[in-house]
Amino acid sequence: MTQRALFVGNFFSGVPGTRGPIEDLVSLLPATGWSAITTSTRRGRLGRLIDMLRTTWMRRREYSVAHVDVYSGAAFVWAEAVCIALRRAGKPFVLTLHGGNLPAFARQWPGRVQRLLGAAAAVTTPSGYLCSEMSSYRDDILVLPNCIDLHAYRFRPRPQPSPRLVWLRAFHSMYNPELAPKIVKLLESDYPLVQLTMIGPDKGDGSLERTQWSARELGVSHRINYPGGLPKSDIPALLDQYDVFLNTTDVDNTPVSVVEALACGLCIISTNVGGIPYLLDDGRDALLVPARDPHSMAAALRRLLTEPGLAARLSHQARAKAETLDWSAVLPKWNAILTDSAQRPNRGLASRGGQLPAADHSALSESRMENQGSTESESHDSTS
Repeated sequence: MTQRALFVGNFFSGVPGTRGPIEDLVSLLPATGWSAITTSTRRGRLGRLIDMLRTTWMRRREYSVAHVDVYSGAAFVWAEAVCIALRRAGKPFVLTLHGGNLPAFARQWPGRVQRLLGAAAAVTTPSGYLCSEMSSYRDDILVLPNCIDLHAYRFRPRPQPSPRLVWLRAFHSMYNPELAPKIVKLLESDYPLVQLTMIGPDKGDGSLERTQWSARELGVSHRINYPGGLPKSDIPALLDQYDVFLNTTDVDNTPVSVVEALACGLCIISTNVGGIPYLLDDGRDALLVPARDPHSMAAALRRLLTEPGLAARLSHQARAKAETLDWSAVLPKWNAILTDSAQRPNRGLASRGGQLPAADHSALSESRMENQGSTESESHDSTS
C-alpha cells in the first residue's frame, strides 16, 4: 500500500544548477512505497512561505507524515511556521538540518532551535559535523548523508593529473569564489597550461562580479571559464573532463558537489571548514588546507602535481568514499524513518499553544536580513 508524505523545502530544479538533495530523495521514494506532495517551487521569499503554509494546511488529509528542511536565517522562520501548522493539523514531522551557518544561528537563538528540534518525531542531518554541533539541542540526531546515484558518474583514475581545475558551487560570498583567481595566478608561472572552469548559478550578492574583476586585475581572465549554472544531468560528463576539484568555501556542511567529485575520482583540494573534515580525510581522499589561504591551496596543488603516487592514491580513495554515499545504502533508512515517524506523534511544539514567543516574532525582521543564512538554503551544491 502506498503511503504519502509532504516534503517542505526548495524545489528549484526548473532553474539550471539549483537541484538539491531533497529533490533526488523525492524522486526515489516511490521505489520504497512512498509518494510525495512537495512545496515549494516559488522563488520569492513571501510567495514561497505562503505556498508552503497553504499546501501544508489545505492538503493535510492527503499525507500521514511531513518532512521539513531546516536552514539558518529567514529559512528557519519558514520551518518554524510550517511546523506550527503541522502541529495544529496533528501531523508528525521529520526535520533535516542543513547548512554550515546553522550552529552559529543556534547559538544566537538557542531557545527557538531547541523547541523546534524537540518537537519533531525525528531529526536527521547529512553531516556528522552538524550532528555534533547540534547535539546539545537534541541528542538523537540521525546522520543520513547527501547521496548520489553512483552509476551516473564514470570513475577515471588520475595517476598523472594536469592543471585542469574545476570549481562547482553557487557564486555566493560564503563559498569564497574570489579565492580561485588568486590560486590560478600563483600557479601560472610554473604551470603555463593551467585552466579553471567555475560552474554555478549567480546568487546575486556580487560574488560573481568580484571574482571576474579579480581575475581581470590579476591578468588571468583568459584562464578562467564561467559557464553558469548547469542541469544536474550535465555534471557527471563535465566533471570527467577535469583532473583537480577546488573547493574554496568558508562555510560548509556536506556538499553534493564534493560527493560528485569523489565519485568521478577527481583529486580534491578543499578548505577544512565546517563539515568538510567529517566528509574528507586529509591525505587519504583529499588535501585539506586552511580557509582564505590561496598560498596553501596553491602549494597543495603543486604537491599533487609533483609528488609520486599521491594523485593516484587520492583518486582511488575518492571513489571508494563515494561508494559509501550511493542512494542504495541510504534510501532504506529514509523509508524506515518515515514509516516509524508516521506511526508516532511529535514530541510537542513550544508552549503558548504553538505560538512563537515574542522574541521569535522580533527575530523575523532580522532573519529576513540574514542574506547569508537565507541564501544558504537556496544554494546549489551540485549544488547543498
